[in-house]
Amino acid sequence: MNKKNSNTTDNGSRAIKRLWTVFGALIAFFVLFFLCVAIGVFGKMPTFEELENPQTNLATEIISADGKILGSYYVENRSNVRYSELSPYLPQALVSIEDERFTEHSGIDKKALFRVAYGVLSGSKKGGGSTLTQQLAKNLFPRGDLNKAQLVMRKFKEWITAIKLEHNYSKEEIIAMYLNTVAFGHNAFGIRSAAATFFDKSPKSLTVEESALMAGIVNAPTRFSPVRNPERSLARRNLVLQKMTENGYLTQQQYDSISEIPIDMSHFKVMDHNTGQATYFREFLRGELNEWAKSHTRADGRPYNIYSDGLKIYTTIDSRMQRYAEEAVKEFMGKELQPMFYRHWKGYKNAPFDLSDLGEIDHLLELSMKRSERYRVLKLSGMSEDSIRSEFDKPVPMTLFSWDGLIDTVMSPMDSIRYYKWFLHASLVSIESHTGYVKAYVGGLDYRFFKYDHVTQARRQVGSTFKPFLYALAMQEGEYTPCTRIPNIQYSIKLPDGRFWEPRNGGGGGGEITLKSALAQSNNWISAYLMNRFGPEAVIGMARRMGVESPIDPVPSICLGVCDLKLIEMVGAMSTFANQGVYIKPMFITKIEDKNGNVIERFMPEESEAMSELTAYKMVELMKGVVQSGTGIRLRSSYGFNNPVAGKTGTTQKNSDGYFMGITPDLTTGVWVGAEERSVRFRSTRLGQGSHTALPIWAYYMRKVYNDPSLHISQGDFPKPNVPNADLDFNCWGNDSSDDEDDFDVEFIDEF
Repeated sequence: MNKKNSNTTDNGSRAIKRLWTVFGALIAFFVLFFLCVAIGVFGKMPTFEELENPQTNLATEIISADGKILGSYYVENRSNVRYSELSPYLPQALVSIEDERFTEHSGIDKKALFRVAYGVLSGSKKGGGSTLTQQLAKNLFPRGDLNKAQLVMRKFKEWITAIKLEHNYSKEEIIAMYLNTVAFGHNAFGIRSAAATFFDKSPKSLTVEESALMAGIVNAPTRFSPVRNPERSLARRNLVLQKMTENGYLTQQQYDSISEIPIDMSHFKVMDHNTGQATYFREFLRGELNEWAKSHTRADGRPYNIYSDGLKIYTTIDSRMQRYAEEAVKEFMGKELQPMFYRHWKGYKNAPFDLSDLGEIDHLLELSMKRSERYRVLKLSGMSEDSIRSEFDKPVPMTLFSWDGLIDTVMSPMDSIRYYKWFLHASLVSIESHTGYVKAYVGGLDYRFFKYDHVTQARRQVGSTFKPFLYALAMQEGEYTPCTRIPNIQYSIKLPDGRFWEPRNGGGGGGEITLKSALAQSNNWISAYLMNRFGPEAVIGMARRMGVESPIDPVPSICLGVCDLKLIEMVGAMSTFANQGVYIKPMFITKIEDKNGNVIERFMPEESEAMSELTAYKMVELMKGVVQSGTGIRLRSSYGFNNPVAGKTGTTQKNSDGYFMGITPDLTTGVWVGAEERSVRFRSTRLGQGSHTALPIWAYYMRKVYNDPSLHISQGDFPKPNVPNADLDFNCWGNDSSDDEDDFDVEFIDEF
C-alpha cells in the first residue's frame, strides 16, 4: 500500500472516530442533561409523594345518609374519583379524542413527536404531540408566564414526569388522575363535579353521548361549552363520537343514531352555596366544621381546611326527606298561605303591618336598612348617613324573589325592603326520635334571598308549644295523669311585687276538665293552675333536662310560651317523649373522613334521661288528644291522618308566630311560620294560629314521607312502657264541661 492510500485510510479512521466521539458526547450530554432535569438541577421536579397526591384544591363533600352529595365547600369545586367510578364510555371517549395510542406508549408518543416535528419544519399543522400522561404531568407544575427557554425546559420536565407516571401507575389510574385534575368550565373541576354540574349525575352513570361531550370539553372548556356555544359543542361532541367509531368503540349504526341526539342541558346547574339541596343546613354546618377544624390537625400538624383538604362529611340528613320537606314548605307557602295573606291585607292602610302609626313602620324599615349588607358596605366606605339614605332611594336594577319565579326589575333598595316585608317565612326540622339524627332541615324560603336561618339562628316566642314542659313536670311528679280532672276556672298567680297574674282563656268555663282535654284545647287556665302548683323554676328545670339551652326568665307567663327559643331546641325536646323519656341532643354528622377515606372522627349521640319512661308515655297520650279532638284535629278532618300522632300547636301574641310539633314513633317534626317583623301577621287568630299556618306544612311533609316505602317510617302506635302494674288506659275524654269540638281547632292567645 502506497503512502498516499495509507494517509487516506488514516484520515477516514480519524473522521469515523471523531464522528463516534461527537455522537457519544451528544448521547452522554443528553443523558446527563435529562439526569440533571430529573434530579431538579434546572428547577424543582414533582416528588413521588406529589405524583401520588397532587397538590390540587379538593372540595369537602357534604354527603347525605342515603349517599347523595348535598353540596360542597371549596376553592375549586373538585372531588376525586377512582377508575371504577367512571362510566366505561368516558375512557373510550377520552383516548379517542386526546390520545389514540394511549395503551401503546409509555408516556411519550414517538409517532406524534415526529408528526409535530414534521409540521414545524414544513409549516403545516399536523396535530399536537402531547399524550394524556404528558397533559397530566403538565397539570402537576405551577402555572405562570414563561419565556421561550422556560417553556422548552418545562417540556423536558413534563416528558420525564410522564415517564415516571407511566412507570408507577397503571393506565386506568392515569386516566382517573387526569379526569380528576382537568377543568370543565362553569366552576366544575374534575369529572365528578362536571357530571353533577352538567347532568346532575355521578360519573359512573354518564351515557355515551354525555361521556363524549365531557371528553370534548376538556380541550377548551369555554370554546366548547354547551351553555355558551351549543352549536360548537354539539359539533365537538359528534367529532368525539366519530373518533370512538374509528377506534372501534362504536359501530357506524350506533354513531348514526347517537349523533342525532341533542345535547340536554335541562339539568345544568352551577353548584354554589346558594343553590342545591339543604342550603340552610349546609351553611349551618359550615360554621360547625370551621370550629371543628380549629382543633383537628393533619399529619403535617396544620389544621384541616374544609375548602381544600377534600374531607367527606357524612351527615344525618336523608336527601329524600329533605326534598319532601323543601317541597312541603314551597307548596303550602307559595300556593296557599302567601296568596291568602295578600288577599287578607288587600285594601288596608299600612299593610302588611298590624300597626296604626306610620312612624312605627318607618322606624322598622330604617332598622332593616341599617341591618343590610348594602348599608354596611356604604358605611365602611365613609359615606354619611344622608348620602346613604339617598343611595337607598335611587332605583337600581335588581332581581327579586317571588313564588311565581324570579323578577328582574328596577327598584330602589328601600322599596325592595318594603317589598320583602310582605313575605311570611317558614322553617322545618325533622328528627329521628330514637337516634337524634336530623333527617330534614329547612331554615327558610330561599337561601339566595333570605339568609337568616330560622332553625338554629332565630329565637322566637314559642306560644303553647311550651305547655308540654309544664305538663311533663306534672306527670313526672306522679300526682297527675292524663285523666286527672281540674276545676275549669280562672286562676290567679301572685307575683313577687304583690300583683296578680290572671291569664284569659277561650271557650266556656265551669265544671271540671281532664288534663288531656286541657292540653288538647290549649286551655290557659289549667296551665296557670299547674304553674302555680309547681313554680317557674321547676318548669325551667324540666325544659333544661329536655335540651333547651336558651335563656328563660322564671316568670309564671312562660307557661303560655312567652320565652324566645330556637326551633331546633323545641323539636329536640319533643322527641324525648317518643324516645321513652331519654333526651338525645340533635345530631347532624355521623363521621368525617379525609380525602383518602380514613375516618378522622366518629360522632356519638349525647344522651341523658329527662324523665321516666312512664311519664314520657303519659305525655304521648296527652298530646295524642291534641290531634284526636283538639287544636290539631285538622290533621284528621282535613288531611286524613288516621295513624297515631301526638302533637301540639302554638300561636303567639297577635298571631305573630305559628307552630306545630308533630310526633310519631319514628319522627319528631316541628314547623314554624311567621314574618320577619312580628308586627307583620294575620289580623285574626283563626287565620294566624299554628293549626292554620304551620300544621299544613307538617301534613304535606309527612304525607310525602309515608308515601315513600323506601324510608320505612312507621305508621303504627307508640310502644307502651314496660312498667309492672301500671294503669296505661288514658282514654278519658268523658263529659268535660267545656268540650265544644267546634272550637277545638281555634287556640286562644292570652295578651300577656
